Amino acid sequence: MVTKVEGIVVSETPYSESSKILNVITREYGVIGILSKGCKSLKSPLRSVSSKLTYGYFNIQYKQDKLSILMSVDVIDNLKNIKTDLTLKSLSYACFILELTSQVMKHNYNDNIFNLMLAAILKINEGFDPLVITNILELKYLDYLGVMPVLDGCAVCGSQTSIATLSSSRGGFVCNNCRRNEKLVDAKTIKLIRMFYYVDISKITNLDVSLKIKLEINSFLDEYYDLYTGLYLKSKKFIEELNKL
Repeated sequence: MVTKVEGIVVSETPYSESSKILNVITREYGVIGILSKGCKSLKSPLRSVSSKLTYGYFNIQYKQDKLSILMSVDVIDNLKNIKTDLTLKSLSYACFILELTSQVMKHNYNDNIFNLMLAAILKINEGFDPLVITNILELKYLDYLGVMPVLDGCAVCGSQTSIATLSSSRGGFVCNNCRRNEKLVDAKTIKLIRMFYYVDISKITNLDVSLKIKLEINSFLDEYYDLYTGLYLKSKKFIEELNKL
């Protein structure tokens, strides 16, 4: 029996001389392993669809807790702009999003996680700033990891006035009264990170964020993930190295 699932390939691993095992994030089952038999052959109809970032409907022989078998793929979007970006930024952030999503799904499988991931990937493919889109997604994922920072008032006293800065170690917003030696951030950073949490990624039509604000938000999220999630992502290190170039 053939089952159709919507998914996107996170990674591919060689299997025998002619085949691959694809790790695919699916809407229906979370992350599953799919055997693509004979896909390395030049004549195989599976060759072009058995690679990272293939997004489509995967027609498979589904086997729970075992390797499913790939029959065919109906491509929904080839994500051409991501794959052909010569700067590699779009590609590196997209790969990070896939790796992060697979880790988040291990903690908490929820259909909305797939929707969030897909919206972020498609926005990056449309040409929106991959760092900003990734940060929005990272913030939303903290809810599913159970470690959401406090962004509706001071994380220390609860006050909703005189918010001065963001602090990863103190769990979110910090007001002037509770601030000790935390570095101040721009007022726009405080306003925007709260907006990031509520925005519908799929409906974003404009992103005008200064470099200073982007770096402040990204720095907070990097520190926050390090402190509270326990996730180690190889693709994040690649992004850090790429940004140094």
